[in-house]
Amino acid sequence: MEPIINSAVTDLLQKQNIAFEVIEIPLSDDKKPIRNLEELFSAKGLDPTSVVRSVLFRGGSERFYLLAVAGAGRADWGFLRKQLDERQLRMAEFDEVPEVTGYVVGAVPPIALPVTLRVMVDSSLHHYETVVIGSGVLGYALLLKGADLLALLAGAEQGEFVKA
Repeated sequence: MEPIINSAVTDLLQKQNIAFEVIEIPLSDDKKPIRNLEELFSAKGLDPTSVVRSVLFRGGSERFYLLAVAGAGRADWGFLRKQLDERQLRMAEFDEVPEVTGYVVGAVPPIALPVTLRVMVDSSLHHYETVVIGSGVLGYALLLKGADLLALLAGAEQGEFVKA
């Protein structure tokens, strides 16, 4: 039987009548998600590159930005700085993530975020029929249709923000 979790993410999906599946992600002894997610997803018949990473950045202006990206691409720092009009940009600190997003590292979704957070969606999300996102609860992820996630992110800034 699948574990049932409740979070702002699952609430949003249910409210929008979007089907999703809960995936349990085993935690290591130090309560962090296991590192070998590729093996876990492959064993479940899922494409390990379909995981949508929610990457939080902090600009020199003290503003925070969240980049939703799928696959193995890495953020194009120069392009992001120019796009965001930030002279400096860095990854958010571990303790800044829950303060800004409301979620702990390892469970941050690209949706159900504070309205003040600027969200950018990389075009890599368009390459997947199904995607895996953070559930808002450590130790669990959510599987849903890529088109459903993109519909929820329609108001976010869209573009090519990563290097292949």
